[in-house]
Amino acid sequence: QVQLAESGGGLVQAGGSLRLSCAASGIIFYNINSMGWYRQAPGKQRELVATITRGGITNYADSVKGRFTISRDNAKKTVYLQMNSLKPEDTAVYSCTCSTIDNYYWGQGTQVTVSS
Repeated sequence: QVQLAESGGGLVQAGGSLRLSCAASGIIFYNINSMGWYRQAPGKQRELVATITRGGITNYADSVKGRFTISRDNAKKTVYLQMNSLKPEDTAVYSCTCSTIDNYYWGQGTQVTVSS
């Protein structure tokens, strides 16, 4: 059974930083095509934040480019999201994702709150 364990959310002031982590278990590294993060703010649709492929190709939402950095440790099957220069509009539940050739998995989500 594939599980994604997220950590690192919390409350931070605007301009601050947080680092999210997501560790995958119950899956072989070679079966993971990509991992990433989505977020959903209250009353808004879920949106892509960033993804990274097994080969290290990254993709970012325009709203976070230059502020967020996604990275992964293949040996640990872990993906990280370094979030700098946080803004109140970054407040949301951030969910980790993991895709294989035939399936898509989601974590439980972790709350990120940025105060002004």
